[in-house]
Amino acid sequence: MHFLGRQSNNLSVGIVGLANIGKSTFFQNITHSKLGNPANYPFATIEPSHAITQIPNKKLDHLQKLYSAKKVTYSTLSVIDIAGLTKGAAEGKGLGNKFLNDIKLVDGLFHLVRAFKNDEITHLEQNVDPVRDLGLVQDELILKDLDMIESIISANNKKLNSVSRNHGGYNLRGELENELHLFEHLQDHLYTGQKISNFKSNNWTQGEINILNKYNFLTSKPSLILLNVDAEDYVGGKCAEMEGVRHWRDEFAPYDKIIIISNEFECNNKDETKSVLPRIIQETKQMLHLLSFYTVGPQEVREWNIRKGITAKDAAGVIHTDLQKSFLHAEIIKYDDLVGSTGKNKLHTQKVGKDYIMQGDDIVYFKATKGKN
Repeated sequence: MHFLGRQSNNLSVGIVGLANIGKSTFFQNITHSKLGNPANYPFATIEPSHAITQIPNKKLDHLQKLYSAKKVTYSTLSVIDIAGLTKGAAEGKGLGNKFLNDIKLVDGLFHLVRAFKNDEITHLEQNVDPVRDLGLVQDELILKDLDMIESIISANNKKLNSVSRNHGGYNLRGELENELHLFEHLQDHLYTGQKISNFKSNNWTQGEINILNKYNFLTSKPSLILLNVDAEDYVGGKCAEMEGVRHWRDEFAPYDKIIIISNEFECNNKDETKSVLPRIIQETKQMLHLLSFYTVGPQEVREWNIRKGITAKDAAGVIHTDLQKSFLHAEIIKYDDLVGSTGKNKLHTQKVGKDYIMQGDDIVYFKATKGKN
């Protein structure tokens, strides 16, 4: 499996959108922090705020009971509140270049869009129109990527003219030609209003991923569209603009999921079962191609995040580099098998080697030399 983005297990998500639409309030709600600045005026946030949010998982609670564990450690997600964009951001308006560069630092995006009406809260575009706003933000990201691609194409053409096919130049020339071929196609794609991530979905070659990951394009990042409605509409499951938003999504961001949220509701909600935030976090894990495995015992049950496609040996390295270096084998129990066991039948344990591809909800015991287990 080949995925765009950093090959890391510690990924982050940035909150993007127009200025003054509730990003800092959403940041506070999803991270249970007070680091944001939910002031009612544009550009209240200048420097990005960072926080770590715990990923809810009822399976860990069940494992704690089964193993009588003294401690439970949940996996986490890093969330970053990025200052709001405005029309012309790619040209530097509204501190746009700084804010766009902040987006380069994250691995995925929460694209927050205002869909609630409140005359007391200023809207930069004077009226509420989620479809227009979706297009405005995505266009600014596309324009920034186009600017970067044009610079890369120009630089590569200059290098091609100076690279000799002799004395090893042939390989470098081939690399430059491959980059040019990819970027010329991506340039045409971006000019249609489409993101880089839409170009091939997840059917990228490793070579293409290696090229794209060097440059960290804004529109290569996966994103969730979050429609921020008022509390009444959220409770009623309504959004008057949903049809238009879906139409825009289908045309310009077909791989993005749409989730209705309400900052107003979440700020006052006391019933966790009615909150959409746990769903958003789980959708984020899928968007970033993350899955979980567990280590268990009487001292601690713990969840670890890894990217899909990672091997058992590399998963051991997420816990400790010594485990990876001295890896012997791993013993795997499937969570569903454990939960479904009545205690009368012997639980099936699978012994696997270093090349085993980790699966979601594997319960793992790593064996290593030097007594490091």
